[in-house]
Amino acid sequence: MNTLLTRFKQQLKKQFGQTIIFSKTESYDIYVSVKKENLLPFIFFLKNNTFTKFEILTDIVAYDCPNKINRFRVIYNLLSVRYNCRLFVEVCTSEIEPLDSVCSLFPAANWLEREVWDMYGVLFKNHPDLRRILTDYGFKGHPLRKDFPLTGFLEVNYDINKKQLRQEPVELALKFRDFKFDYKNNLINTN
Repeated sequence: MNTLLTRFKQQLKKQFGQTIIFSKTESYDIYVSVKKENLLPFIFFLKNNTFTKFEILTDIVAYDCPNKINRFRVIYNLLSVRYNCRLFVEVCTSEIEPLDSVCSLFPAANWLEREVWDMYGVLFKNHPDLRRILTDYGFKGHPLRKDFPLTGFLEVNYDINKKQLRQEPVELALKFRDFKFDYKNNLINTN
């Protein structure tokens, strides 16, 4: 299998030398970080090239690093059944710079990109239907961002007398939300 992974890496380096920021291999998996402006051509190559054939998009996940300029890391999980290999493509972006949608290459990306947008607020350019998928349409914010309030913004209650839902702003002292982490030991409250 090592020769196959070596061949994959050589092919990628030959085709996209300046595009690839970082790459490594572990067992049967390849990890590649690319520049966001080259995401669509890179994934097109991975899907259609004879020596790669990553024809299945398994998942798109994201995570938030709020202390960085490009705070979001979006990871595309691709599978090559032909070569029995997985490839993880990582792209970094900010809150205002969109990524190219891969829906034209993988129809399954439609819902996956909608989920990443709904939970993190990552924009996808040329997406056919970018709207909320997991939260309500009137929901404010993106709940998996690390700066999203733990309690949300609105409290929803059912008023049994009026037989309707009530929405009220959440009233919680912010002093309970400030924490510092001691990564060696435990969580330490700053209050």
